[in-house]
Amino acid sequence: MKNKIKHLGVVDNIDNGKIKVRIIQTSACSSCKMSGNCNASESKEKIVDVYDNNLHGLKKGDEVVVVASQQTGLLAVLLSSVIPLFILIAVLAVAFVVTESELYAALFSLCSLVPYYFVLYCVREKIRVKLSFHIDPLSVSTFDGESSLTYNY
Repeated sequence: MKNKIKHLGVVDNIDNGKIKVRIIQTSACSSCKMSGNCNASESKEKIVDVYDNNLHGLKKGDEVVVVASQQTGLLAVLLSSVIPLFILIAVLAVAFVVTESELYAALFSLCSLVPYYFVLYCVREKIRVKLSFHIDPLSVSTFDGESSLTYNY
């Protein structure tokens, strides 16, 4: 189970193969004894959609482990940040050379992201399959000896 990202969560809702799991994402210093007195520690509650037709007998309020591979996280960062950044910089450079105007170059580079995000929107179902979480019912053995647990609930 190396290179897995795990979150403990609680099933919030189940609807036709779509399971909403409430997780608490905490900062790395939340386990510190002084975190209650420090402004640096923070935690956020998030709802994660898990698409799974095998419901494992789950019901609302059950504790589960939401699992994703590290490659899933890297692909998400690549699609949402890295590729748009390269598009933005490339179009900015070309547009500045062609127009010799910073204003037009900036406008062209920003507008160049619209088709990219439209294509992402059109293929969102294919991307969702690759960027999906999986659910494991909570068991004590799930976390024994695992060092890859990233956040505690």
